[in-house]
Amino acid sequence: MFETLEQLAPDSILGVTIAFRRDPSPLKVDLGVGVYRDDAGNTPVPGAVREAERALIGAQTTKSYVGPAGNLDFNERIIALALGPLAAGLADRVATIQTVGGCGALRLGAELVKVARPGTVVHVSDPTWANHEPLIGSSGMRLERYPYFDAARRAVAFDAMLAHLGTLPAASLVLLHACCHNPTGADLSPDQWRALAEVIERRGLVPFVDLAYQGFGDDLETDAIGLRTLAGRVPELLLAVSCSKNFGLYRERTGALAVISASSGAKAAVATHQARLARRMYSMPPDHGAAIVARVLADASLRRHWEEEVGSMVARMKSLRALFAARLAARLPGHDFGWVTRQRGMFSLLGLPEADIARLRDEHHIYMPPDGRVNVAGISEANVDYVVDAVASLLA
Repeated sequence: MFETLEQLAPDSILGVTIAFRRDPSPLKVDLGVGVYRDDAGNTPVPGAVREAERALIGAQTTKSYVGPAGNLDFNERIIALALGPLAAGLADRVATIQTVGGCGALRLGAELVKVARPGTVVHVSDPTWANHEPLIGSSGMRLERYPYFDAARRAVAFDAMLAHLGTLPAASLVLLHACCHNPTGADLSPDQWRALAEVIERRGLVPFVDLAYQGFGDDLETDAIGLRTLAGRVPELLLAVSCSKNFGLYRERTGALAVISASSGAKAAVATHQARLARRMYSMPPDHGAAIVARVLADASLRRHWEEEVGSMVARMKSLRALFAARLAARLPGHDFGWVTRQRGMFSLLGLPEADIARLRDEHHIYMPPDGRVNVAGISEANVDYVVDAVASLLA
């Protein structure tokens, strides 16, 4: 059966991690995989999550299935976190299902759209997260790119983006990063989100918002401005939520797909299709991570603790951006590295050609994907000068 299969090349991001682990050099630095790291290079479990998990295990009386829709308390609370004050007013139009991480939400959303409107084209930013196209495209939907990043300015190419989206036919699906754009770190301003919402509403486009990093850009509320601007104006919207980063639940695969429909009747129909698609894809979602998140968000003390921890992670990433930019500027006077501090979240693009990325790996044991996406959380006081010297040697 399997004799005809050919060995595939490693995943462009996960392959970097594999290569890093195999490298015996004591100088090696991993700036690749998208996980938060502390000063020691560890990906910590937030204290509030640990506390909630202990209480959950102590009180748990069954490991029975939770059903295709997942943990209903989690569904309600995670969407309230995302939508904020809008959540209550939209409750009769929002159908939410727990998914296997944010990836599962993206794929389930694509499958739902394919059932509802076969032939829909999904428009994704150029560039976008490396797994967006495989996840959504494997559903059989066709993907096209819209302009997003101006590499020369290291900023959003907003005029080109808006002009392109303004030509799309009604009912086109537009995949948007809510905050902390992956891989560029370049986000829309509140004014730009309002202008984008006007175009989407006027053209009858359907936004599919990927909320993978709420709280990792500035704070939990600021990072949701774009999503809430859209949700308050458009009749239909899909939302994929991930709890990997802000709750540190990477391996628990905890996420949700929320669909805002034009009416309560459409919501009811969407919910039945969400459940059927989930049943046919993986049957039931895992409960552990969702139960932890629900407990953290329900308990006022735990929630305060968690919000403080997310704030500390954001503050650290901003300080690392400032450190990285300052050391690069000192090493290469005359070059502008202000873009490093203007961008948000874990990622920025170095703008180096693939050959130089290979040199960083082979000569300096510094690892990142071929597109030069840098995870700033992999930088530390201990390695920043080593990384800066290596990068500067290629930019000089």
